[in-house]
Amino acid sequence: MPHPSTYSGKSGPAARKPARGGRLVIPDDTKDADLTIDGKVVHLTNLKKLFWPDEAITKGQLLQYYADMAPVLLPYLQDRAMVMKRYPDGAFGKFFFQKHSPESKPDWIPVCRILHPSANVVDFPVIQDLPSLLWVINLGCIDLNPWYARCEHADLPDYLHFDLDPTPGGSFAQVRETALLVRDALAAMKIVSYPKTTGSRGIHVYIPIVRGPDQKQVWTFAKAFSKELEARHPKVITAEYRVAKRPGKRILVDYNQNAWGRTLASVYSVRPKPGATVSAPVTWDEVEKGIEIEDFHIGNMKARVDQAGDLYRPLLLQKGRVRMEKFL
Repeated sequence: MPHPSTYSGKSGPAARKPARGGRLVIPDDTKDADLTIDGKVVHLTNLKKLFWPDEAITKGQLLQYYADMAPVLLPYLQDRAMVMKRYPDGAFGKFFFQKHSPESKPDWIPVCRILHPSANVVDFPVIQDLPSLLWVINLGCIDLNPWYARCEHADLPDYLHFDLDPTPGGSFAQVRETALLVRDALAAMKIVSYPKTTGSRGIHVYIPIVRGPDQKQVWTFAKAFSKELEARHPKVITAEYRVAKRPGKRILVDYNQNAWGRTLASVYSVRPKPGATVSAPVTWDEVEKGIEIEDFHIGNMKARVDQAGDLYRPLLLQKGRVRMEKFL
């Protein structure tokens, strides 16, 4: 759905720049700009700053990608706390994590208050719409890391996932092989799973679940499942959490990303990697045929979604979710 927008940029050209065909256009001829979207003013800065110098991709182009992807991306962020991982100097500069909403947060961005084990309450921002999405990207958040549960029940996940990453000497071909082993083992339990590239080195496998079991119970299942896979395929898979004891030339089936407070890069997130690769939902047929991380990037993701649709949509639906209680 097109977003009605007006521009009030810092210079004349930006202020006059129109939207083309209902598409929100991020100004490319000015350093800073104020955009008014649905009555909310978003202040964008350093639009010409190179975030990927080798590819000549600017911060403004990153913002444009997220503006274009907002219709399919936002449903995966709504009502969830956002852990901010900020890259103020671009994809290869220093980064830092920020949990608390900054004082400069606009009043129209809601917060999700989560009590941490240290007895601290953290007010996370919640990305509900296009203005808040552009706001958080403008802070230098290249990828997006939403909570595994919705704010109303922050300890009750509605999906579980496995993060498949190669240990030293491991290959992406092994990652694909492991993903298929994970798929088949879950299918034997009548559990349907959905893969996506991480945009970095591996593959994420997600399972939509009926909300009910708490985070610790979901983590416990994920750990037992991963350990069983390791026992069945010791030459390919490891579930060893301790880095010092983790064997090389294996694929880590990382169950611990289901632990309390951990997050993974959201579907459709750009990653701070060469080529501005994207965490892209894929089909199991594509995994079998030999996808590569580099196949999915900021330059082709929108066209792919326009053609193939949102492959992760089952994670948004109530139908088909797994009841985990019978496996616990």
